[in-house]
Amino acid sequence: MKKSNFILGVLFAVSSTLFAQNTFTVSSNDLGGEATIQEEFNGFGCTGKNQSPQLSWKNAPEGTKSFAVTMYDPDAPTGSGWWHWVVFDIPSSTQELVTGAGDIALNLTPEGAIQSITDYGAKGYGGPCPPEGHGLHQYIITVHALKTDTLGLEANTNPAVVGYYLWNNTLAKASIVAYYQR
Repeated sequence: MKKSNFILGVLFAVSSTLFAQNTFTVSSNDLGGEATIQEEFNGFGCTGKNQSPQLSWKNAPEGTKSFAVTMYDPDAPTGSGWWHWVVFDIPSSTQELVTGAGDIALNLTPEGAIQSITDYGAKGYGGPCPPEGHGLHQYIITVHALKTDTLGLEANTNPAVVGYYLWNNTLAKASIVAYYQR
């Protein structure tokens, strides 16, 4: 009985490890479960540093030709949420965006990547800035593995149109969620 339990335990551990290793995942060295003043927007009454978090991903599916990154707040009191960051045409050889890559003036994204406009009306990263007293907002950061090299869009393309193209070209996606309130 002990031997069979041991064998079952080993088989379970090995199969769990094999399946977990093939999962498309995203992580961040900067974010835990909550955003901080580092990520908070600087404007609209917020006084944060507006620094995009470091992101890394692994195990993209076969056939991935490029990536896109989005950051979305479904809790914004707009009726349609709020797009905080939209980056696309990230080369398939990329597996990380460094801290601060969302600042287009720093030119830290991979060559060819496009940071389009957000709901703030500007290109690049625009951090969390929920209304004071509105409670916790969730900020969903998603990496999309895409089946196309480029989306064929420009930097002035609005987030809804980018989202439509992402929907049509996503092979897999991985997300992390950070919460923030003021």
